[in-house]
Amino acid sequence: MDANEILDYCLAKKGVTESFPFDNETLVLKVGTKMFLLMALEKQPLGINVKTDPEWSAELREQYPQITGAYHMNKTHWNSVMIDGLKQDLILKMIDQSYDLVFSSLTKKAKEEILNS
Repeated sequence: MDANEILDYCLAKKGVTESFPFDNETLVLKVGTKMFLLMALEKQPLGINVKTDPEWSAELREQYPQITGAYHMNKTHWNSVMIDGLKQDLILKMIDQSYDLVFSSLTKKAKEEILNS
């Protein structure tokens, strides 16, 4: 997968917005007001940071050398994922879980606004 494919996949989800709050290279995707994916556009190989269930995070890190605790983030909940060598379905599953975890943490009002938009 490349950056455009990941971006298109994420933007197709309800309530997703994109911004560059940290610098001109790190794309941040949010659902509501909360981040669910970060992507360094200028770095190669391409990498993303996603939120994952802590138990699954541990399993992923044991199975795949491309997946590590996310730099500058809570390593219990966030993973850095180097895209090269990973199957697309695994990448999409991690993106989906990140979106779902963050969406579920939103207020009831915020969830309703997103679902009704």
